[in-house]
Amino acid sequence: MYTLPFDTVLVANRGEIAVRIVKTLRKLGLRSAVIYHEVDAHTPAISMADTAIEISGRSPVAAYLDVGQMIAAAHKARAGALHPGYGFLSENAEFARAVTKAGITFIGPAPETIELMGDKIRARKFVQSNGFPVAPSAIDEDDPEEFVVRARAIGAPLLVKPSGGGGGKGMRIVRDLDHLEDAIEQARREGQRHFADSRVYVERYIEKPRHIEVQVLGDSFGNVVHLFERECSVQRRFQKIIEETPSPALSPQLRKRICETAVGIARAANYQNAGTVEFIFSGGEFYFLEMNTRLQVEHPVTEMITGVDLVAEQVYAAAGRALGFSQSDIVSNGHAIEIRLYAEAPERGYAPTTGKVLLLEYPDGVRIDSGILQGQRITAAFDPMLAKIIAHAPTRIEAALKAHRAIRETILLGCQTNANFLARILADEAFLGGEIHSGYLEDNPHIATDNFAFGLSAFLASAALLTRPVRESADAVPPLHAVLGNWRN
Repeated sequence: MYTLPFDTVLVANRGEIAVRIVKTLRKLGLRSAVIYHEVDAHTPAISMADTAIEISGRSPVAAYLDVGQMIAAAHKARAGALHPGYGFLSENAEFARAVTKAGITFIGPAPETIELMGDKIRARKFVQSNGFPVAPSAIDEDDPEEFVVRARAIGAPLLVKPSGGGGGKGMRIVRDLDHLEDAIEQARREGQRHFADSRVYVERYIEKPRHIEVQVLGDSFGNVVHLFERECSVQRRFQKIIEETPSPALSPQLRKRICETAVGIARAANYQNAGTVEFIFSGGEFYFLEMNTRLQVEHPVTEMITGVDLVAEQVYAAAGRALGFSQSDIVSNGHAIEIRLYAEAPERGYAPTTGKVLLLEYPDGVRIDSGILQGQRITAAFDPMLAKIIAHAPTRIEAALKAHRAIRETILLGCQTNANFLARILADEAFLGGEIHSGYLEDNPHIATDNFAFGLSAFLASAALLTRPVRESADAVPPLHAVLGNWRN
């Protein structure tokens, strides 16, 4: 048995990913310490952790972005390692350096790798210089006027993207070149606001592309493997909603090519720990998009088909252990689909929603990665994702039906969610036929429209909740079904 050089890990994150990490730390026999802002004081991660350390800030998000507080919390918990989860500081090279400088093991790739791949312009140049495919593009360097000329030469449609971007922030599709300069300026402003980096680049916008990404793992001995691909084409506002593996778009030959390309990119970057190489795929060709130097939200689907605990592998890699398996040992089994349960209103432009969770019940038979509890208040302080539901089955259709049943059986009262929206996608003929792309929801606006099903479900669930005290009371009057025969409330 491999002996780890630390016995306590600080989880520098919140919500469902903090819960997910704590579960694996327990399995590995490690103690967990979780930081929290006061708005998260009554959440599952806090009750599960061995130690919980409160942090503060001018806002909840600012608290989770405070490098000094994270390191101080790690020292307070006597943590020998720190896991950043995803989001917040997970892809911040300076944070990784500060953690290492403080004598704490950072569970992630080297700061230099985070820096390389976090700069989208540098990453594209690096990938292209190593002979891997990138879409035709122009990079904003020294001469703004020359940049616009090079961008125009590519031809419409174009996609304008901030260099430090992520999550779709600052991205602009330009179909009319007369609007190119305005789109570039808007992307520059948003890049500066969100990422403190005003540089942008422009690439050929591929109509109706599919978003394919490959999970990779690397160790400090030069070993790199892939754990197959995930398809994340169902998106709203450039953000993923449904992820699955395997991709229904890839033949065995294409799957081999794209996965080996991802391994080649990771190996060229001397990549260590878990990472994801993302590609745009269309017409049988694929192009490098970016590399995420962290654990992905959608990692559970990979775990379901391979049986590999990616968080455990992250811990082992950070501790200096060589990978315990080779590429030939990794086998894909069945099909997995993940759906993201959001506190938002799809019919109102995906506006975030808030409220107190009055009733929360998840179905059996699927994996649930959740970061909320009944009685908890959902605020607009953070990303609206509440939970992930992951269905695994022998075939794609079976997995889709299983996920559809699960989301229909999920009950969350007190806060509007996108549950019915997800159910409509999973039952849609185009989705079931694998005919999806990153503009799928824009091409099918009816899917986001609410309908009577939501109102009826909410009404019946509310009635059940409100009548529970009466139904469970020892002094209750005879139940309605005793009076009305076969009727049930």
